Amino acid sequence: MNIRKHTATNKSICVGVAGMTKQARTLNEQELQKLLQAATNTKHSHRNRTILLLTHLAGMRVGEVAAVKIGDVVQNDKTVLSQINLKADQTKGSQGRTVLLNERMRSVLQSYVDTLKNLHPNNPLFPTQRSIGFSANSLTQIINGLYNKAGLHGCSSHSGRRGYLTNLAEKGVSVRVMMALAGHKNMATTQRYIDLRPGVLRKAVELV
Repeated sequence: MNIRKHTATNKSICVGVAGMTKQARTLNEQELQKLLQAATNTKHSHRNRTILLLTHLAGMRVGEVAAVKIGDVVQNDKTVLSQINLKADQTKGSQGRTVLLNERMRSVLQSYVDTLKNLHPNNPLFPTQRSIGFSANSLTQIINGLYNKAGLHGCSSHSGRRGYLTNLAEKGVSVRVMMALAGHKNMATTQRYIDLRPGVLRKAVELV
């Protein structure tokens, strides 16, 4: 298998398999805040910020975010669960997976849920103006539009999930744990998501 390296616009190194399209670049914390500020200045600010952070802080795929329902996230007492249990038809592959939520993500979700008027369990967590769920394609367009609004070029709806795994790698989390958190069946798939930023390489050589 041939490996090639691409230098992204934020001077990170994106590693991909030859023949694949260039991977979406990941964000640092400052860029993430810039993105969230751009989302704040939109009509559906609570919704848009929550959608973005589900990709960045929970590593969810766009299709999963589009498919998630209120009952997957909210308990009977209207509080947010500590994890989202996705069914097979809500995620990629032939089986469901569990998405663990950290305290920051739960707080963001709770703030968003508190703005909703109808908390019927079967309703989509992110309804359209017609009160139906977004398709993965339409949600992708919204997310990509937010990156463009923030002036973050080279990013896409896949940047959040890549950044999620890259941040875990930078903190020393093993690939096996990351694979479980991402819902991957193959460790090589998880490894391809990790963005080898210069800071990661510098920290690595200092360990020697």
